[in-house]
Amino acid sequence: MGFPVHRRFVVLCISATFLILAFRQLIPREELPSPTWTSSSIITHPVKWNDLPLRFPVPSMIPLPSGNPAAIPKIQHAFGVETQHNKQEREQRQAAVKAAFLHSWDGYKKHAWLQDEVTPVSGGYKNGYGSRGATLVDTLDTLCIMGLDKEFKRALKALNKIDFTTSAEPTVNLFETTIRYLGGLLSAYDLSEGKHRVLLRKAVQLGDMLYAAFDTPNRMPITRWDWANGALDGDQEASDQSLSAELGSLSLEFTRLSQLTDDPKYFDAVQRISDQFEKHQNDTVIPGLFPVLVNPLKETFSADRTFTFGGMSDSLYEYFPKQHMLLGGLVSQHQTLYENAIEAAKRHLFFRPLNPQNQDILVSGTVTKNAADHLKLQPEGQHLSCFAGGMVAIGAKIFNRTDELDIAKKLVDGCIWAYDSMPTGIMPESYTLVPCRDPEDCVWSDERWHEAVMNERGFARTFDVERIIREDGLLPGFTGISDKRFLLRPEAIESVFILYRITGDHTLQDAAWRMFSAISTATQTEIANSAIADVTYPPTQESEKLDSCESFWMAETLKYFYLIFSEPGVVSLDDWVL
Repeated sequence: MGFPVHRRFVVLCISATFLILAFRQLIPREELPSPTWTSSSIITHPVKWNDLPLRFPVPSMIPLPSGNPAAIPKIQHAFGVETQHNKQEREQRQAAVKAAFLHSWDGYKKHAWLQDEVTPVSGGYKNGYGSRGATLVDTLDTLCIMGLDKEFKRALKALNKIDFTTSAEPTVNLFETTIRYLGGLLSAYDLSEGKHRVLLRKAVQLGDMLYAAFDTPNRMPITRWDWANGALDGDQEASDQSLSAELGSLSLEFTRLSQLTDDPKYFDAVQRISDQFEKHQNDTVIPGLFPVLVNPLKETFSADRTFTFGGMSDSLYEYFPKQHMLLGGLVSQHQTLYENAIEAAKRHLFFRPLNPQNQDILVSGTVTKNAADHLKLQPEGQHLSCFAGGMVAIGAKIFNRTDELDIAKKLVDGCIWAYDSMPTGIMPESYTLVPCRDPEDCVWSDERWHEAVMNERGFARTFDVERIIREDGLLPGFTGISDKRFLLRPEAIESVFILYRITGDHTLQDAAWRMFSAISTATQTEIANSAIADVTYPPTQESEKLDSCESFWMAETLKYFYLIFSEPGVVSLDDWVL
């Protein structure tokens, strides 16, 4: 998705996904069925969400920050004149990415138009996000960036056929709906310079629907929301257990909607969440970090004892520096949240792994606190945590934490290394490594690796470490590969792209090309591209394709591959929040 940086009000290119709402029909309270009727099958027509009375109106709205934006330091590298050879190579690579996008887009149009996701092996479709064209909406900004005007106009026309005031699913995932739909609509609106009012109109409709999920006694949202119950005036309260990422990754989209409409209610809704995170940041088991699970009902953040930048927490942290930029640096809250978190992450999450090349790289792991109150690092790498390198790089620039740019580079190099280490050239979803207790004593030896493999895999199985390595498909340095899939995720290439734009290091373009080439080879089908089951397959064999092509493949992954081979001024990091 893309939203404008406050200083020039351009669009953010985060996760390019945003929900659309169609116009709602007002249902008078006196005509409403009993609140116990919560099945979505009751409602078969559009709902006028904005006309429904609030159960718990706020006494006063928190306004958007006002005033002259703060001077946020420039982010992008000062690129020089490009040689003819480099330009030719870059444009050839960019053309290959665009061709891959059009292949998947054509497959979606032919087999799954207006559905959520194409099935790239069987040639059908899936609907898991309400049957509202998730791929179409999520991909709108990529169509803009690639200059595919004809396809963009066709997608705009199709929006009028989608009702975003209801859902085919009884439960709306507030986070997924916000990033896949609301983000896609708003970023496309900004990227097209506000020329297509239908995008903002649909975004408002959807925003009003999602705003009803915040209509609880303490104004904390219901992250897995029975939307029909909300429309029918049923009782609503926040859950006593939510993923921290689902609660904390709504701010950008709702803030941008308030900026575009001058309606403070959307910003008010997410600012109350930010205030809770700020209030409790030092109350957690690891002060500065937030656990995977939080309790929005009781507004407590200290019960869970698992901390990670990986799945279920990731975008919570990513949104801190981005929200700071979107608000023009007018409030210090999100800088404080970020800086406290990154200091704790450096102490507890980031580790240097043993590797045969003796590269000085970093991986972001998972930390738990056991019953004896001891912190234990699980040296687990995740594809989802690869966003961290780009986040730290941006934070290093905008918050003048220049020493952390080296940390960002090592985190990005860690993800590139994980890609290059696999036979397919693609990183798995999750894996474990050997953490070097002393980062200065991290020289490779087979003995150290074998010892770690035996400690993790268990002596009860066998004392033959070579057998374990062979049977588990372990590559040197890896002690386990708990999830061998590749799901077409964007996080690694996102960080490679961001670091390239910040440093101007052309070797990052070469790494991106290796990644793209490997992904294309392993995932392409006759219809589109598919997630695969096993990235450890040798090149002479083909991994099982999982018949899944989530919306982020075209909305994010291919967008970042395209941008890293674009001219630096295309979606500049100094103009856009990505």
